[in-house]
Amino acid sequence: MGSQKKKQNRSNYIMQGSILAMASIVSRIIGLLYRLPVTNIITDHGNDYYSAAYEVYNVMLLISSYSLPLAVSKLVSAKAALGQHRNAWRIFKGALFLALTVGILGSAVTYFGAAFFTGTLLHTPESELCLKVLSLAVFLLAVMGVLRGYFQGMGTMMPTAFSQVIEQIVNAAVSIGAASFLFRYGVSLDQKAGAASGRSGPIYGAAGSTLGTSMGALAGLLFLIVIMLMYNRVLQRNIRRDRGNRRDSYGDILKLLVLTIVPVILGTAVYNISSILDQALFKHLMLIIQKVEKSTVEIYWGIYMGKYKLLSNVPIAIASALSASTIPALTKARMEGKRGEMRRKTDGAVRMTMLVCIPSAAGMTALAEPILKLLSWNTDPVAAQLFIVGSFSVVFYGLSTLTNGILQGIDKMRIPVRNAVISLAVHLGLLFVLVQVFKLHIYGVVIADAFFAILMCILNGLALRKYLHYRQEIVRTFVIPLVSSVIMGLSCWLLYPYLEKPLGFRWATILCILLAVFIYGLFILILRGITEEELRAFPKGYLLVKVLKKVRLL
Repeated sequence: MGSQKKKQNRSNYIMQGSILAMASIVSRIIGLLYRLPVTNIITDHGNDYYSAAYEVYNVMLLISSYSLPLAVSKLVSAKAALGQHRNAWRIFKGALFLALTVGILGSAVTYFGAAFFTGTLLHTPESELCLKVLSLAVFLLAVMGVLRGYFQGMGTMMPTAFSQVIEQIVNAAVSIGAASFLFRYGVSLDQKAGAASGRSGPIYGAAGSTLGTSMGALAGLLFLIVIMLMYNRVLQRNIRRDRGNRRDSYGDILKLLVLTIVPVILGTAVYNISSILDQALFKHLMLIIQKVEKSTVEIYWGIYMGKYKLLSNVPIAIASALSASTIPALTKARMEGKRGEMRRKTDGAVRMTMLVCIPSAAGMTALAEPILKLLSWNTDPVAAQLFIVGSFSVVFYGLSTLTNGILQGIDKMRIPVRNAVISLAVHLGLLFVLVQVFKLHIYGVVIADAFFAILMCILNGLALRKYLHYRQEIVRTFVIPLVSSVIMGLSCWLLYPYLEKPLGFRWATILCILLAVFIYGLFILILRGITEEELRAFPKGYLLVKVLKKVRLL
C-alpha cells in the first residue's frame, strides 16, 4: 500500500512538472513565433535596443516577480504539508502586500531611471523608451508572481501553466501589431526630419514590441484573479479543516518571506546581472577600447540576444519549469523527513531535463543554418556560427538552473548564491581575455557564457553530493540521451544536403526536424532511456504507452 502511494506521489510530481514544462514549451514556442516577424520588423538594430532594455527589466523583475513564486510556493507548501492551511493563506496575504509595495517601487525606479540604465550603463540610449514601456509590467508581474506561487505551493501547476500561455498569446498579438505600427511611425519621423541615421524606426518599433509584455502580463493577472475567486470554496473548506493551533503573525511572515526571498534574488540576480555586465563590458571593449563602429556592435549584440539567446532559451525553459515544480515537492519531502524521496525527486527532475536539453543542443548544432534560414534569419552568417560554437551550453544552463532550484528546495538557499558569484567572477575575467586579448568579439561572449554555466553545474553538483548525499545516475541520465542525440544529429546533418536539392531548404528543414524527433525518441526507447512509469506521468502518457507497446518498443 505504501509503495503504491509513493508511486502515485511520484507520478503526480512528474505530471505537475510535465504540465508546467509543456506550458513553458508552448509559451516559448509562441514567444519564438512572434519574435520572428518582430525581429524582421525592427531589424538587428532594434533587437539590440530591445535586448538592452530587457536586461535591465529582468533585473528589476527579480525582486518583484522571479523570487516571489519560488519563495511563496516553498513556504505555502511547507504549511500545507503540516495541514496549516490558515497559515498558508496568511503567507499569501503577506506576500501580496510585499508584492504591491515592491512592485510599485520597482516600476518607479525602472521608469525614472531608464535614461541612466540604458545610456550610461549599457551605452545604448536608444533603449530608454523601451524600458519606460516595460515599467508597468514590473508591477503587474509582482502581483501575478504571488498568485502563481500560492497555487504551486498548493500542489497545482494548472493556473500557472494556463496564465503563462494566455500571457504569451496576448503578448504576441500586441507586440507584432504595435511593433509594425510604431516602426512605420518612426520611419516617417526620420523622413520628415531628413535624418540620415534612420534610427527612429528601430527605436519606436522596439518600444512597440515591449508594449506586448505589459499587456500580456495584465491578461495573465486577470486570468489568475478569476481562478482565485473560483478557488475560494476550496480555500474555505481547507481553512475549516486546519489542524494548526498557532497563527503566524504577519510580522513573522514578512520576515520569513524576506529571509527566503533574498537568497533566491541574489542567486537569480547573478544570472541576470551576468547578462547586463556582459553587454556593458562587451560594448565598452568594442566601442571605447577597440573603436569598432557602433552599427557593427549593435548588429553583433542584436544577433546574439535576438536570435542565439532567444532560441537557446527554449529548452532551458524546461529546466525552469521542473525547478519550479521541484521546490514545493522537495520542501514537502524535507518537512516529512523523507530523504530518500528527496533524492528520487532530484534524480527524476535531472533526467527529464537532460532528456530535453541534450538533443536540443545536438539539433541546434547539426541544423543551425537551415533552422535560421527557415526562420528568415539568414541575413548574417554570424548567427549560424554562434549556434555551432555555443549550443552545447543549453545542457549546462538547463542543469545549473535545475540544481539551483533543488538546492533552494532542500533549504540550502545560500549555496547557489555563492556558486553563482564565483562563476560570475571567473566568467567576466574570461570574457575580457577572449574579447580584448584574443579579439573573438561576439564569439568570446558565447564561450564565456557557456563557461559560466559549466562552472555552476560543477559547484552545484558538489553541493548536492555534500548536503543531500546524492550521486547522479549516469547511464540513463547522460549517456543514453547523448548517444541518441549524436546519432540523431549526425543523421540529420548527413541527410539535409540530399533533401534540400529536391525539396528546397524549407521543406528539407521541416522534414529533418521531424526525423530528428523520431530518431531520438526511437533510440531512447531502444536503449531504455525512459521508463513506462515516466511515460505514463506525461499528459496523455497512457495513450503513448499503449501505442508503444503495440509496436513492441516498450
